[in-house]
Amino acid sequence: MQTWATVNRPEALMKDWRVPREADARRIRQVRGDICNDHVSLDGHTQINFCSNDYLGFSQNVQVCEAIAEAASRYGVGAGASPLITGYTEIHEALEEALARFTGRDCALVFSSGYLGNLGCITALAERTDTILEDRLNHASLLDAVSLSGANRKRYAHADFEDAARLMSTDVALLVTEGVFSMGGDIAPIRELAELAHANGALLMCDDAHGLGVLGEHGGGVLEDAALGQGEVPLLVGTLSKALGAQGGFVAGPHGLMEHLLQYARTYTYDTALAPPLAAAALESLQLLESEPEHLERLRGNIDYFLQCAQQKTLPLMPSRSAIQPLLVGKASAALAISQQLREKGFAVSAIRPPTVPEGSARLRITLSACHTHAQIDKLIEVLGTSDKLLT
Repeated sequence: MQTWATVNRPEALMKDWRVPREADARRIRQVRGDICNDHVSLDGHTQINFCSNDYLGFSQNVQVCEAIAEAASRYGVGAGASPLITGYTEIHEALEEALARFTGRDCALVFSSGYLGNLGCITALAERTDTILEDRLNHASLLDAVSLSGANRKRYAHADFEDAARLMSTDVALLVTEGVFSMGGDIAPIRELAELAHANGALLMCDDAHGLGVLGEHGGGVLEDAALGQGEVPLLVGTLSKALGAQGGFVAGPHGLMEHLLQYARTYTYDTALAPPLAAAALESLQLLESEPEHLERLRGNIDYFLQCAQQKTLPLMPSRSAIQPLLVGKASAALAISQQLREKGFAVSAIRPPTVPEGSARLRITLSACHTHAQIDKLIEVLGTSDKLLT
């Protein structure tokens, strides 16, 4: 394989250096224009949006947008410095306190993204002499964080508690999993993992980016759904950019762990703080989630309705009760073809291919929101039901 050091550098800059040659593997960006509730403009074509992580529609909520404008006029557009210099504002403090209350934890630290939260947390906690045990299909940010920590890595079969127990040992310092897996929509065996970690003296860390605001009686995610608190799952990582519709991430947990991260998480110490208007937006969204349960009720109604309709059509759904509803296709070329067919019918649905998912498991990743109507879901199911490329 070519590396930067083995090629003529000026010539390499003039070529598609290391771009995948296979058309099925190459990533191409689409230019997003206007977005309005359940519709999005991609490359100039308006489509019904079934590939957004804005599960509750809060990114366009009037109150959330007003909170951004007010915060921008008061604090400025950007934070202007890292949190440990002058970037930590009153709105950041209020957001962290609200997140801690909502998640039932001692305190929280807000990062510029969930990705940076994972990197900062794992690299600050793990020593090179430690072992980290993690799910084989964890998000790229978790995989990268373990690599950067320099710790020994063990990976258990996806969501397989028995394999995790087989690989568990006394040198495991961290047991790391997603709550809702981002490409499959399935849920980790979090209660069993909590018992395993506790029995072996390991810290359990759960990245619940796609569960918070979706699962649990009040939207508290997989941990609320499983009735697990800080004692059972000390480290919770979440995002502000999905159900809360803003941007950024956070880590929540016991005082001692959070103080350690404040001192040693490099992605917190050396990064510009989250823009104050975005912190204000996340805070407003969190307050809406708590005070207006109808948003969560609409989302859950749409998830249930989609599952019912898809089952009637015997579509090859992967197991999920989250807002992420993947349809297994198999071949990357087939997934791309169906995604294109849907686009031509007015639906934006992402084709997920290797290396994001394992070979042979390309899929359509359908994401539902509180903004969708049953009529839109009916039409999507109807179009999918006519495809001869799905695994049925």
